[in-house]
Amino acid sequence: MSYKKKSWQDKLADKKNLPKILTLEEKFPCYNAVHKMDANAGDNVVLVNPSEIIELMKKVPKGKLITIVEICKNIAKKHKVQGCCSLTTGIFIMTAANAAEEAARDGKNLNIPYWRTLKADGFLNEKYPGGATAQKKLLEDEGYSVIQKGKKYFVQNYEHHLYNI
Repeated sequence: MSYKKKSWQDKLADKKNLPKILTLEEKFPCYNAVHKMDANAGDNVVLVNPSEIIELMKKVPKGKLITIVEICKNIAKKHKVQGCCSLTTGIFIMTAANAAEEAARDGKNLNIPYWRTLKADGFLNEKYPGGATAQKKLLEDEGYSVIQKGKKYFVQNYEHHLYNI
């Protein structure tokens, strides 16, 4: 039996069992990140479908940025819970970026300006197509100042450019 590897675009399909509300536990892999966003053990958190994340990523206009933190807080508010699983959100953000590039290679445009979505604290995402250096170039092309901190890159004064969802 032959197995066909799923494309990035296939991986963006919504999952039947999501969204799902869970009670946050300290043993969850995303606990520390969600806790930093003011959710505590025993609070309700949501795991969402990729489409909810992509919807927010698509809204970010040129000249503005968003971080995974703002995406998670917006989704949590929408679902009326304390938090949003940052682990699955991060995976879906990375999947959206790769799907957008894959579609572009196929002559399609998914209209996802993924490079404007940063990690927490304004850091660039090394899991984007081409890594952080490719994201750095795209951001610099839009006029952002990207500086290196250790081995990582981040957008200088990113807070001044955050998109108000």
